[in-house]
Amino acid sequence: MANVPPVVFRSGGSSSAPQQRRLPTAPFQPPRSSNPGIPFLSFDVNSVAASTSFSAAPHFPSPSTIGGASGFDDEPPLLEELGINTKQIYQKTISILNPFRINHHLHEDADLSGPFLFLMAFGLFQLLAGKLHFGIILGWVTMASVFLYVVFNMLAGKNGNLDMFKCLSLIGYCMLPIVMLSALSLFVPQGGMAIMIITGVFVIWATRVCTGLVVELANCGDEHRGLITYACFLIYMLFSMLVVF
Repeated sequence: MANVPPVVFRSGGSSSAPQQRRLPTAPFQPPRSSNPGIPFLSFDVNSVAASTSFSAAPHFPSPSTIGGASGFDDEPPLLEELGINTKQIYQKTISILNPFRINHHLHEDADLSGPFLFLMAFGLFQLLAGKLHFGIILGWVTMASVFLYVVFNMLAGKNGNLDMFKCLSLIGYCMLPIVMLSALSLFVPQGGMAIMIITGVFVIWATRVCTGLVVELANCGDEHRGLITYACFLIYMLFSMLVVF
């Protein structure tokens, strides 16, 4: 039986002028893909990629171009940015180990990195001995620096050029013999004659080194060598009492 299009009538009800009803058009459908193996791909990818303006991949700057043409290759090391010169600390430490040949030129550039390491090592050895002295050590070093600064500037007067920062640096670096004494005291019986003799040797060592550096780095220091030696001896004798007692 042939398909007969539907017939609609006018509002007047007359069937003499039939009119064909317009069927709604189907929604837009993209053309079918030529590849039947991909049923869900119903449009041409190549034509869409060519027609859009965002077909090119976004360009991001490479890490080597960030911060300059050479990137991170020219960045200084982290310790250098923090002001910590490991080579300088090593050279100053070696100079302290020889009390008879002191290179005062290495200590003209004062720093606190090496003294801080020595003080923390001193506190750690004291902790291993059952003594918690971190706060006492830091407080005594500060007071000792103030003491040495006041004593020297009272002796030198207007010609004194030893500032507080350099005093703290010198006293901290010369703490190395006392740090070695605290490490050695872990293996020596306390309260005996041996620990007393060893303590005297290390205190004289630290006093000689600190006195030599202060005299060489400060103006008019040679004229007051005896008083400077006495002040340094009191400072390091005070720290040695933490080890002995």
